[in-house]
Amino acid sequence: MATVEVPPYQFFLWPALQAVIELGGSASIADLDDAVINRIDISPDTQAVLHGDGPMTEVQYRLAWARTYLKGMGLLTNSQRGIWSVTARGQTVTEAELPTLRAEYLATLTAKRKAAATGKPKKDKQRGQSDLDNEIDQAETNAEYEWKDTLLETLFKMSPTGFEKLSMRLLREAGVQNLVLTGGSNDKGIDGRGVYKMELLSFPVFFQCKRYRGSVDPSTVRDFRGAMAGRGEKGLLITTGTFTAAAAAEARRDGAPPVDLVDGDQLCDLLKHYSIGVTTTPRVVEDVDVDVDYFKSFEPPTP
Repeated sequence: MATVEVPPYQFFLWPALQAVIELGGSASIADLDDAVINRIDISPDTQAVLHGDGPMTEVQYRLAWARTYLKGMGLLTNSQRGIWSVTARGQTVTEAELPTLRAEYLATLTAKRKAAATGKPKKDKQRGQSDLDNEIDQAETNAEYEWKDTLLETLFKMSPTGFEKLSMRLLREAGVQNLVLTGGSNDKGIDGRGVYKMELLSFPVFFQCKRYRGSVDPSTVRDFRGAMAGRGEKGLLITTGTFTAAAAAEARRDGAPPVDLVDGDQLCDLLKHYSIGVTTTPRVVEDVDVDVDYFKSFEPPTP
């Protein structure tokens, strides 16, 4: 099988900046990644290439670096909630200017590192703070990769039943009630169901769990939707892998019951949010610890 080449992060600089502008000047990471992938028509094979063993794809990883560089170049900013916004300079910059701005930013980083190595104080306090902010962003990104890698490796080692029970625990924390595992050949891929209550309203929710290292394609979404036909219109597809752009488009296709998608990266964030086997220690860059033994509690007893 031929090796799939993923473009370098420099390739994504202009598409990412333009995607933020087209999305109204701000975007979440997920919306921005989807917009870039659709804008430059990245093939499903390229989207499926993982960075290491995941949780991120190589495209997502390089888009993360593109955002970091665009921030360092003064073209994007980001909030603590992970929302990226275009700056005034980003609104007016041309594609032809990007190589020069990137070179200037790289020169700044090189000078800062040399100054740090020789113990020389920084002369430009404002620029020094900007560099510090970018270093913190990169440190947070690296730390996030580490704990998510550990968590996903732990999930991959779980049995199918254990992973389904873990998903039930997560759904309970999120407010889904009356959860049961269905299983069996008659359920055509539906792993469980429950009832989600919103004040005066409630509706059935069906879920399916996929312990994938790769990408989920649109046929999986269509099959899951078909299994729900006549039983309910709300489905949740949970995977340790990723979803191709085509799968995401199929999940929200007009005229069809929507299917909500939770990929490996989001799954890690949710387990952290609800403190399910994951604890955090607040710092400038927070420490996140994965309790590997915790996930064994979802496994059936060994005969």
